[in-house]
Amino acid sequence: MIALLIRDLRLSVRAGGGFGLGLAFFLIVTVLVPFGVGPEAEILGRIAPGILWVGALLACLLSLDRIFQLDFEDGSLDLLATAPLPMEGAVVMKAVAHWLVTGLPLTLAAPVFGGLMSMPAGGAWWMFVTLLIGTPALSMIGAFGAALTVGLKRGGLLLSLLVLPLYVPTLIFGAEAAARGIGGFDASTPLLMVAGITAGSIALLPFAAAAALRINLR
Repeated sequence: MIALLIRDLRLSVRAGGGFGLGLAFFLIVTVLVPFGVGPEAEILGRIAPGILWVGALLACLLSLDRIFQLDFEDGSLDLLATAPLPMEGAVVMKAVAHWLVTGLPLTLAAPVFGGLMSMPAGGAWWMFVTLLIGTPALSMIGAFGAALTVGLKRGGLLLSLLVLPLYVPTLIFGAEAAARGIGGFDASTPLLMVAGITAGSIALLPFAAAAALRINLR
């Protein structure tokens, strides 16, 4: 499993478009929002948690089709299906690789980018915590969506349409937890909801994704 994770990380670096593209898109969203809503620091600080969460969510979408598509095209996915490693384990490792390349850099960059939107003091910590807890769910849900569309040509748009509704609960509770924490209110309830979504995704979706892959490989 570790060898598969290292292989996917190397392929992500060689193929490009994962680490750099996600961060660049995240930065563009953060920079463009003040042009659209105005330079007022009070308004920007109030909407910063939601904007950063939306930007991170959309940035995660950019590389979802790479999770299984490259392996499907070169035949590696067929080898994984017949390998001693359970398909569920392969799904988890590919989701972890996607998170390390996309979700973790976005989590580390969000507090810095928040400064561009006049985020209040203490906001950097809350953005880091909520994204650290919530982005693994985005990668796992994305892996499930990628498994459903792996056999389709140009399935990137369909993948986005399938995954976006599943991302909504994580977005709502993640942005709410960050906003409450920054405002000095109790954020335990939405934070626990985000953690529950992440835990549920990691526990259940590998089996669903593995079943979808087996069907697509028949």
